[in-house]
Amino acid sequence: QERIVESGGGLVQPGGSLRLSCAVSGFTLSLSAMEWYRQAPGREREWVALITNGAGLTNYVDSVKGRFTISRDNAKNTLYLQMNNLKPEDTGMYYCHGRRNDLWGQGTQVTVSS
Repeated sequence: QERIVESGGGLVQPGGSLRLSCAVSGFTLSLSAMEWYRQAPGREREWVALITNGAGLTNYVDSVKGRFTISRDNAKNTLYLQMNNLKPEDTGMYYCHGRRNDLWGQGTQVTVSS
């Protein structure tokens, strides 16, 4: 059974860092382009970052460029999102998405507040 489970969210002060993890099972991470999305209360889900299969090329929404880094560990079948210099506007539920199978996780909450 294909499955995605996110973890690593929490409460952090502005300027702080978090690393989100996305553990996948039932499919091979390296064969799927993977994405992170986020959704703030009262707002639509927003695409945040992409890493392609194969070469592992990356792309980001402008608001997180230079602060967030998407990466994957194929041996662990795990995707990551390193988030630095967090801002209150980064607050939201963060979701991992597998493009090959259109599979979503349950999300992990990130709250940036002093």
